[in-house]
Amino acid sequence: MSSNRPLPARRSLLAAAAALAAGAAVSGPAAARALAFPPSGSPAPAPAAAGGGPRPPAARPLFLGTYTSQPGGGTGIGLASYDPVSGEIFPGGTLSGVADPSFLALSPCGRTLYAVNERRPGGVTAIALGEDGGHEILNSRDTGGDAPCHLSVHPGGRFLLSANYTSGSVAVHPIGEDGSLGERTDLVEHSSPPPGPGQQGPHAHQILTTPDGGHVLAVDLGNDSVYTYRLDESAGTLAQVSVAALPPGAGPRALAFHPSGRYAYLANELSDTVSVCAYDPDTGRFTPGAPQPTGTGGVTSYPAQPLVSHDGAHAYLSNRGHNSVSHYAVEDEGASLRLLGTVPVGGDWPRHLALSPDGALMFACNQRSGAVTVFSVAPGTGDLSPVATATAPIPVFALPL
Repeated sequence: MSSNRPLPARRSLLAAAAALAAGAAVSGPAAARALAFPPSGSPAPAPAAAGGGPRPPAARPLFLGTYTSQPGGGTGIGLASYDPVSGEIFPGGTLSGVADPSFLALSPCGRTLYAVNERRPGGVTAIALGEDGGHEILNSRDTGGDAPCHLSVHPGGRFLLSANYTSGSVAVHPIGEDGSLGERTDLVEHSSPPPGPGQQGPHAHQILTTPDGGHVLAVDLGNDSVYTYRLDESAGTLAQVSVAALPPGAGPRALAFHPSGRYAYLANELSDTVSVCAYDPDTGRFTPGAPQPTGTGGVTSYPAQPLVSHDGAHAYLSNRGHNSVSHYAVEDEGASLRLLGTVPVGGDWPRHLALSPDGALMFACNQRSGAVTVFSVAPGTGDLSPVATATAPIPVFALPL
């Protein structure tokens, strides 16, 4: 499959998603539950659990990201809950006033939620989480670029890192004691190497801290690179350490680390492949291995989100186009992947995958069909079985707590 396919335009995809999300039927293992997501503060419909009962007392919080600027999209962050046993999802309202919250991250203390505002100009928003659901928007800050699509909190909880997709830059914001965001302390543009085939410039797609806490990695789809930085925690600035090159036209999008912290699995969106990458904590050097197939065959597909089981024995990858999740066995203590097969998601354009904290459930956000599919994850084998489906307005991110 050619590695030089043009990048699918983010906004044209959203327009298609909106048309489908407005009324598309979603196939799944059970009747899809519609999540109404009324504005925060308004009474939410009293949901019935499977079998007609009320929401179980053990239901856990679930936050959903969406696009607010697109027809058929949401009006803010979706507030829901889920049954950690059955996987059933229940609506809980909407935190309005957060524009285009397409990616979310939780602070290490669990008291503050952060959202990108994926628009032009771009921003990031901090939200204080209330135990009774009385969440409060603290403030928003400019990211210094356009269309930020990813963010993460540094493990120390003092800095928020964000990636501006359209501008090809990464930003740093300090975090106050109350979780609010200070003025930006750094903005780094990915000015080199030059863009890959068919690209007009860099496209920063992910920024995260390595498991050892010693480095920050930024994945850039536009110039086929992964940057390694060190974060100066006194100044809140990034210093480049090295740059890892992917094959031209690979279009690296996102990576996920193995629990060992020595290997990561990188989704290459444009070449429809995944790469096992080695990470050296001492030097920060990030070394991509040879691209491997996703199991989608001849179907045009754009892999989006890699995910690793909590025990490190299995890895997963969402495939947009093929509408599936690839399942890999992790071998050689994380150094290799063996493709076991693919599992249909029961929806269209699976963008984001997330595991519940206990690793027993997987949530797949189907952007174009407006549905979240929930899978059970079998202990030992890691096999996926669909157990629930819920409709939602252009779901592009799930954060189960």
